[in-house]
Amino acid sequence: MLFNSYIFIFVFLPLAIGSYYGLHKLKKPVLAKVSLILMSFWFYGYFNPSYLWIMCSSILVNYLLSQLLQRKWLFAPERISLLKKTLLGIGLIFNLGLIFYFKYYDFFVDNLNKVFSADFQLRHVVLPLGISFFTFQQVSYMVDSYRGETKEYNFADYALFVTFFPQLIAGPIVLHNEVLPQFEDKNNWKVNSDNMAHGLYMFAAGLVKKAVIADTLSVSVAWGYSHLGNDLTSMEAILTMLAYTFQIYFDFSGYCDMATGLGYMFNIHIPMNFNSPYKALSIVDFWKRWHLTLTRFLRTYVYFPLGGSRKGTVRTYFNIIMVFLVSGLWHGANWTFIFWGFLHGIGNAVTRMFKKQWESMHEVIQWAATFLFVNITWIFFRADSISQAFTFIKRILGFKNLNVRGPFLQTFQLKEFHLIYSHIPVLNKVMASIRGIDALIMLAGMLFLCLNFKNNQEMKFRPTVSMAVFTVFCMVWGIFTLSGVSEFLYFNF
Repeated sequence: MLFNSYIFIFVFLPLAIGSYYGLHKLKKPVLAKVSLILMSFWFYGYFNPSYLWIMCSSILVNYLLSQLLQRKWLFAPERISLLKKTLLGIGLIFNLGLIFYFKYYDFFVDNLNKVFSADFQLRHVVLPLGISFFTFQQVSYMVDSYRGETKEYNFADYALFVTFFPQLIAGPIVLHNEVLPQFEDKNNWKVNSDNMAHGLYMFAAGLVKKAVIADTLSVSVAWGYSHLGNDLTSMEAILTMLAYTFQIYFDFSGYCDMATGLGYMFNIHIPMNFNSPYKALSIVDFWKRWHLTLTRFLRTYVYFPLGGSRKGTVRTYFNIIMVFLVSGLWHGANWTFIFWGFLHGIGNAVTRMFKKQWESMHEVIQWAATFLFVNITWIFFRADSISQAFTFIKRILGFKNLNVRGPFLQTFQLKEFHLIYSHIPVLNKVMASIRGIDALIMLAGMLFLCLNFKNNQEMKFRPTVSMAVFTVFCMVWGIFTLSGVSEFLYFNF
């Protein structure tokens, strides 16, 4: 089920909120949790009911292993290390094996066939949505159990930690001590009007980002990549690159806002996962702003175990590059993602290596270089293959043709804006006289929004009348824009 769908907004969400708070009001806190778990199963299984057995099996196995790791009486002092390491190893093999089979099996076999001229059959396994997110979340819990950093939660608490629907499909990757204590807090068992108002505002703002901005830009991006043959001009390639840069920004930002807003509706504060990354002044800064919880996970459970920065300069840079290769592979079973991660690893290492020289430059130059790097690397992220990405970059750098065709410019057109100025003769005449005005407004407007506004989690929310009017406006605009069902980009990871 998608946040940006009629069934979610008008059926699922009211039922989820009503049953959760209703059962709490009847002094049935355990049933309230169970109702939220069942609603989350419905949310997840709505895409494909067969996904449910995968997630349920994962939850059951991980819970049992984590419980064993927490039982100190099972381990005699002389055997504790070996037994705990064995259990942790079984857990890691299970979780990574699950991801490998569903996400990377065909990729691995296909490359094996190409390298060794073999003929192993591909299974064309259907990737369960969100498997990387809920698996990584459980890996973090298991490792923390191994380290003795978790409390003993019952099965319902653990299942709720994994399945809580606002963060189930595309994150953020939350830690057990971030959300479970909030569900135990009795002050959170009743409707909080301020949190509800804040949540509705965040959800409405995210809906506009996704349905109005990101989905409009997705049409432009699809047009550009579908015309990458000999007829795509250099200027069209540049505009397509920028369109994707803003599409993925507002798509992911919109999801994070909606997920955070849904959390507020249940009085749960979900950790920040997106912090205006296009304001970044370096690649290091970018990764302190983009997908914060993934960065935290990789730092805690990959970078530090590799040695972090404790084993010398060369090893530090090697560890950084390895972490970004893992990040790239995590995003998808394609060499484009791996190469994208490699480029960001190199960019991160080089920025650290020449930190003094970098910081001696003017901030505008730092920002421009970072933004250009992010734009170029997004091409590899979006392309179907590395060769297609290089073809795209060559088209940009060629500057052979700077014309932009009308059909491409029309993809940037917001129907709502066109409807407004088409009924004002003078304004309509002016707009019609400027070729590509919709694309200019769209891309320049997106850059302005990215650089000149705080993200919604940084803003201090106050439930005022003007904020209520703005929330209703965004909600109505977003709902009326839902002409079809479009998944969030991070659902694919």
